[in-house]
Amino acid sequence: MENVLGMVNGRASKARSIVLRNNGIKTRYYALKNGIATHTNAQLGANAVKALFDSEVSINELEVLTTGTTSPDQLLPSHAAMVHGELNIHPLEIISSSGACCSSIQSMKYAFMAIAGGFANMAASVGSERLSHWMHASRFQAEAENLARLEENPFIAFEKDFLRWMLSDGAGAALLQASPNQQGISLRINWLETTSFANELETCMYAGANKQEDKSLIGWNDMEIDNWTNDSVFSLKQDTRLLAANVVPKGGIFLKQLMDKHQLTSEGVDFFLPHMSSEFFKGQIKDNLASVGMVLPEEKWFYNLTRVGNVGSASPFLMLEELFHGNKLKKGDNILVMVPESARFSYAYIYLTVV
Repeated sequence: MENVLGMVNGRASKARSIVLRNNGIKTRYYALKNGIATHTNAQLGANAVKALFDSEVSINELEVLTTGTTSPDQLLPSHAAMVHGELNIHPLEIISSSGACCSSIQSMKYAFMAIAGGFANMAASVGSERLSHWMHASRFQAEAENLARLEENPFIAFEKDFLRWMLSDGAGAALLQASPNQQGISLRINWLETTSFANELETCMYAGANKQEDKSLIGWNDMEIDNWTNDSVFSLKQDTRLLAANVVPKGGIFLKQLMDKHQLTSEGVDFFLPHMSSEFFKGQIKDNLASVGMVLPEEKWFYNLTRVGNVGSASPFLMLEELFHGNKLKKGDNILVMVPESARFSYAYIYLTVV
């Protein structure tokens, strides 16, 4: 991995072996070669959208395009506009959701509501990430050199180094239609719910900002320009202690609310698709689910983290795509998808039925 992402200040990472030992990821993908990008984020997203269509389902029928990403290529135009531009198709409605892992599901909810409300018959939702450039050693070099000049520890802080060994590049997309596929199976969205605990909890994962002593963030636009590089302000950072204390319990609280609201039980779940940043959390998630009455044995779990890596907003679609095409599903099966986001603790759950 350091052959791709580089070594900061020519030194091997202290965090790498610890993080890799815990996250369980064996294979990952980078849109980066010899320090040069192979694709933009928008190109990754557009490629995923194109793969939804074939001779039977034409992209010319697409009415709504929604996108989610943690890592847009620019501040403006919106990521959805850039993906639309890469597609080079007809005019259509676009929506961008910003954030982290939940952003693609938040954008898909717009597509879902547009179709459910009768405003469209076909929509595409895509989650895409190109985080490798954010994690490349060159992005931290100025900070490491500054620390060395000050005769301080020239290793970047764990909150920054941690995520360098967690994340992957990639894209996944879903096609939403008013009616099922004419051939084969389809997944009916029974409900899609999201929530935020930002009113209760401080920021946990962030970029383009620094956290201050009072736990508030100061954004890049309120900093001196020299600080942008000297402090690696645009790197992705995470407070791992805050993550460990809250990401699993808050997800359980929200799920319990949804179980009561939708009369959902363990017996009503045939496949459980948890988006996990690390296998480290698997046991905690299983115990937490059981504590709220959702007892899901190992054979109901399906995830591909170890094979494709943590691809942020793309991960939910990548799990669904693999399960959908894996000859495991039969009509009547019910699927529960769980997507936590640690940025400031947002959560999404999707409940689907195979039809």
